[in-house]
Amino acid sequence: MTLIEVLVALAIVAVTLSAGIKAAGGLGVNAQRMTDLTLAQMCAENQLTAMKLSRLFPPVGDSDFACQQMGRTLPGRLVVRPTPNLNFRRVDAQVLDESNQPIVRLSTILPRF
Repeated sequence: MTLIEVLVALAIVAVTLSAGIKAAGGLGVNAQRMTDLTLAQMCAENQLTAMKLSRLFPPVGDSDFACQQMGRTLPGRLVVRPTPNLNFRRVDAQVLDESNQPIVRLSTILPRF
């Protein structure tokens, strides 16, 4: 093999390895995002389920909550809005990350009991 052939082979290997490292880094970011999304969804579902089980007709307004999941505390916001039918309220549970960016928002309708 000549020196040029060896250099071309090394360049091909370097490009292939750099693409593999970039793909592996992307997988790590996606795995962290999926973990955050799963934890946030559990937090939002827990908040909405607790409201359903309390059987209280929630007042219109906003409130904050904190949710502990897997050693992490995720902040969240409950938004209660009226509906055209006075016997129902729309409730949105939004979970935020550490920089107050929304991760997930779940909505439900709660009846007057």
